[in-house]
Amino acid sequence: MSQTVFAPWDNPDEKPLIRFQNVTKKFGEFTAIDDLTLDIFAQEFFALLGPSGCGKTTMMRMLAGFETVTEGRIELAGADIGPVPPNERAVNMMFQSYALFPHISVWENIAFGLRRDKKSKAEIEARVEEMLKLVRLEKFAHRKPHQISGGQRQRVALARSLAKAPKLLLLDEPLGALDKKLRQETQFELMDIQETTGTTFVIVTHDQEEAMTVASRVAVMDEGRVIQVATPSAIYEYPNSVYVADFIGDVNIIEGHARASGTEEYALTWSEGQAPITATSQKAFSEGQKAHLAIRPEKIRISTEKPEDAVNAMQGKVLDIAYLGNLSTYHVELPGGQVIKAQTANTRRIARRDITWEDPVWISWSATAGVMLDQ
Repeated sequence: MSQTVFAPWDNPDEKPLIRFQNVTKKFGEFTAIDDLTLDIFAQEFFALLGPSGCGKTTMMRMLAGFETVTEGRIELAGADIGPVPPNERAVNMMFQSYALFPHISVWENIAFGLRRDKKSKAEIEARVEEMLKLVRLEKFAHRKPHQISGGQRQRVALARSLAKAPKLLLLDEPLGALDKKLRQETQFELMDIQETTGTTFVIVTHDQEEAMTVASRVAVMDEGRVIQVATPSAIYEYPNSVYVADFIGDVNIIEGHARASGTEEYALTWSEGQAPITATSQKAFSEGQKAHLAIRPEKIRISTEKPEDAVNAMQGKVLDIAYLGNLSTYHVELPGGQVIKAQTANTRRIARRDITWEDPVWISWSATAGVMLDQ
């Protein structure tokens, strides 16, 4: 069975579920969101990613109705939601603190919103049972929040948020309180639940790994603006700026000046006394234009001998080695003082390190390994 790829953003006939149209939000003199335009589609798991204070939580609070838009408009399913009060929006928000009621059971916590909506007893029972099953907490229905673990409380909060079948669920740093291993497990649970319910999820996080794991698309933000919106793999492999390249994962940035040396090929002069670097770019660079070459450490080979076939090869010495179990990262200092990180997968058990501190080594990479960026 061939699975169709979920990519409504590539289809010009698809109407987005959420539209930010030239949205600006000011708090007094401070601009938290700066003329932001963004589309989010139904059934997406969309991540807003950026450092503290970049405006991601403000965007979420505007969607929920806790903040008003200063300029521009936000549409949900084609309608302007500006005048709609929070409790009448088909939107639910799950907070970092989970905000569960401590004195009532898990079952009652999940039923809370349905009771407020005056649903019948039978409807409430059926929906709560369905939600307990979804988050696999049937056995814990009659416990109070303090009698279950942090990860389980997180799932109760999720079940309560989904019980009213919102069109849109907003998750503000939802896994912030969990330890690393539990966070990773919970990320996959969140993805499963999102897929099962078909609800559109928008998650705010400053954890790049989390955004890259769960999201269909990621918006990388800085100072109230969206710098790039793309799928996780596109953001990792084809960042549109040094800011994005640097924010996502580990990267080497080499600065230089570009000179065309062939079709979509450039020679980058970057350090006195060093041969120019050969790189490819679909984006055109003018003669002598300043360029940044972003190369991921895993795209750089490290060897004790000079590689015969490498387009780009340079000698340096090992300053540092970080052994991460599955990977080793070598920090190699080049003659000009620049330090380049090269990464190797530890596929075999290390009996002896063939490359160690202070060793002279060669690092090399292909012309297509890096991305040339103009900003």
